[in-house]
Amino acid sequence: MKISGFTIARNIEKYSYPYKEAILSVLPICDEFIVNVGNSEDNTLELIRGIAPDKIRIVTGEWDDSKGKEMLSVETNFAMSHCRGDWAFYVQLDEVVHEKDLKVLKGYMTKYLGDPGVDAFRFKWLHFYGSYYRYRIDPPWYQKQDRIVRNNGTVESYGDAWAFRKKDGTELRTVKTPCFIYHYGWVNPPGLMARKRRNAENIGFARLGDNERKEEYDFGDPGRFPVYFGTHPAVMSGKVLAHAPSREDRRNIIKRYFWSPFLWFGVRYKTFLRGKKSIPV
Repeated sequence: MKISGFTIARNIEKYSYPYKEAILSVLPICDEFIVNVGNSEDNTLELIRGIAPDKIRIVTGEWDDSKGKEMLSVETNFAMSHCRGDWAFYVQLDEVVHEKDLKVLKGYMTKYLGDPGVDAFRFKWLHFYGSYYRYRIDPPWYQKQDRIVRNNGTVESYGDAWAFRKKDGTELRTVKTPCFIYHYGWVNPPGLMARKRRNAENIGFARLGDNERKEEYDFGDPGRFPVYFGTHPAVMSGKVLAHAPSREDRRNIIKRYFWSPFLWFGVRYKTFLRGKKSIPV
């Protein structure tokens, strides 16, 4: 069995993506990793080249901004078309996988390798927001998604590359896993977050509210969101420790939840109680 990892990359330095952490988090179980590098305004190509030359293959091209958010799925499918593995493991460059989940995921891929009734594997999502110890579970933040797909030419990315589907329109046959995707796209300094949101609007990926058009994004009070008591992927340890708002939030969490076994043992847990109404960002 062979496993291909794949992703797309553009302006990763300009917008401070945890690109290296994302790729390194899945690289141990990948036989190759394909990166589609688009025309960038920074050193994206050089940065990708410097990660793991023995495993990473780079494809390049001019991304067509006129396609709007559909451009992201077009380029994702271009990257996937270069994968040679039996399974294709997709990570966006603000998504990281915990090292404790790698053996589990490889076990799923091995178990279902010969089963044509399985097209994909589904992850649970942790959308961290403003702090590495708070996450979003209110609508419209999706809580599960497929990130490993069978690489047989029948599956494609669509829309803004947030999900996959069968090319013939039939239902994607998915196996749920207990594993998490750690999504860090919303843990950035307020100024950088505001710039990223404006860029997302420019390519048709988002519509901004008034609070997102300011020079600094306002995360509000982190205490209104669920607490994450667990560990983060080891590759993220430096970024987590360096984030001042998270350090302060962590101190407050310890004071408030000193009695919790989840805190004592660092349990990787996400509440199943999803909010009924969206909390304004």
